[in-house]
Amino acid sequence: MGFVLSIQAQQPASVDTSGLTRQKDLIDLLKKLFKADQQKIDSTRLKKKFQFSLIPVAGNAAGGGKAVATAFNAAFYTGDPSATSLSTIYFTPWFTLSGKFVLPFRNQVWLPNNALLLKGDTRFMIYPQYTWGIGGHTNENEKILLEYNYLRLYHSCLKKIRKNFFLGAGYDLDFHFNNRLGNDSSALATIPFFDYTKEYHQSTTSSGPVINFLIDSRRNATNPPRGFYLSVDYRFNPEFLGSTYNWQSAFIDVRKYFSFSKYRQNILACWSYYWTVTNGRAPYLDLPSIGWDYYNSSGRGFEQNRYRGKRLLYFESEYRRDLSPNGFWGFVVFANAHTVSEYEGNAFVYWHPAAGAGLRIKFNKISRTNIGIDVGVSKNYTGIYLSLGEAF
Repeated sequence: MGFVLSIQAQQPASVDTSGLTRQKDLIDLLKKLFKADQQKIDSTRLKKKFQFSLIPVAGNAAGGGKAVATAFNAAFYTGDPSATSLSTIYFTPWFTLSGKFVLPFRNQVWLPNNALLLKGDTRFMIYPQYTWGIGGHTNENEKILLEYNYLRLYHSCLKKIRKNFFLGAGYDLDFHFNNRLGNDSSALATIPFFDYTKEYHQSTTSSGPVINFLIDSRRNATNPPRGFYLSVDYRFNPEFLGSTYNWQSAFIDVRKYFSFSKYRQNILACWSYYWTVTNGRAPYLDLPSIGWDYYNSSGRGFEQNRYRGKRLLYFESEYRRDLSPNGFWGFVVFANAHTVSEYEGNAFVYWHPAAGAGLRIKFNKISRTNIGIDVGVSKNYTGIYLSLGEAF
């Protein structure tokens, strides 16, 4: 079993107060206790510059162990809401009794009129995790526990070129240190690692500039009702900036949302990404791996890190629909598949499918934020996923 907590950045959705009054969320349930004027409350909520969310959760962690987490989210406008997207800052620390500790801080700040986008991802992690080696046909039972500490710094600034088009650059750092094997490493000799095994006893660094290109026509990134999204990041990791090896990578992320109703949630969401090492040798822990995309939201139904290679191709579709007329209850069904390049030859050979379903509870109707509880299933794994916001 696995447990994942994820929070996605929020952007504004154009809504009217009369429509909001017909919808219900968890905040409405609390306000109902005071028998207040619902439409007046909705109008006041729309005008608020800051919105906060705080949710404590507990469950099973991917890779084993009980997890305790707190999700804090702050959303705000820096300019006119009719022309400026909603900025978000969130802090979601969590830990497990088995030794994992994650301290993430993420921001997505839109300056007035979306002239600039400042995005960042800062994390410190103590993260023991199983690994199966490289390729799509690794043995489920032949795994080793790799323990390491991890510091991530991803920060970029993108400038609006025209409506919905952005171009920018930034700096990315991945620093893995205190790398060591777990107590049982008997399977090490049978796992395909190329010549990466020496990295299990040393630190590795990937440091360098990244070029960012973005097209985003979505009105709401937390739960998009419609729109198109394309993100292309090309990263350089030269040794003169401290990288262990000279290498480069590309991450191409495409999403499309189809709405079948003007009045209720009835959406088909499609997602695909391609992640590849384009040149040079990447450290083992920086190779593309399922569940290690930017928001750690891909591969529901698989244990994080289960498949790894120099290239990874991913597809997912999800159908989202309201269950109740007021939008308080909803459900999703999803299916995904991915493949990684092989130990020898770098070719895509094996595909790994998964599917699942989930329940949705409306947390905030203004930002369209849902609490999600999903179950994903693949051949050898079942995961339970709790999220604030949709997976993509």
